[in-house]
Amino acid sequence: MLVVNKSISVPLKELDFTFSRSSGPGGQNVNKVNTKVTMHWSVAESDALPEPVRRRFLEKFRNRVNNDGQVVLASQRYRDQGRNVADCMDKLREMLAEAATPPRTRKKTRPTRGSKERRLREKRATTEKKQRRSSPRLD
Repeated sequence: MLVVNKSISVPLKELDFTFSRSSGPGGQNVNKVNTKVTMHWSVAESDALPEPVRRRFLEKFRNRVNNDGQVVLASQRYRDQGRNVADCMDKLREMLAEAATPPRTRKKTRPTRGSKERRLREKRATTEKKQRRSSPRLD
């Protein structure tokens, strides 16, 4: 189980891992060992997510979700497969935790009298500064 918080946990059977050769350092080992991990998870079909969390996830990470409703994450940070699998799962856990917290509702506030006065004073000062720049009139 990929545990995100006490209400959200994704069963490992929903995660699909594929392995391929990684780029980067590693010498001859890079040419013969499949250490790069690509993880596919179908957000649209998963029963692990409550509907509001699914909507927020799909909205927040819409550029990471393909047309089939799958999130595709890849990791080739480490030189061994197991650590790259854990890295992919950590990435997904962070994404789900971010989508699990609902956005805070904005409380409507009014500007204070002091802030209004400061704004108007600054506007007047800007106007006067620009008027001083102009050439004098010959009236």
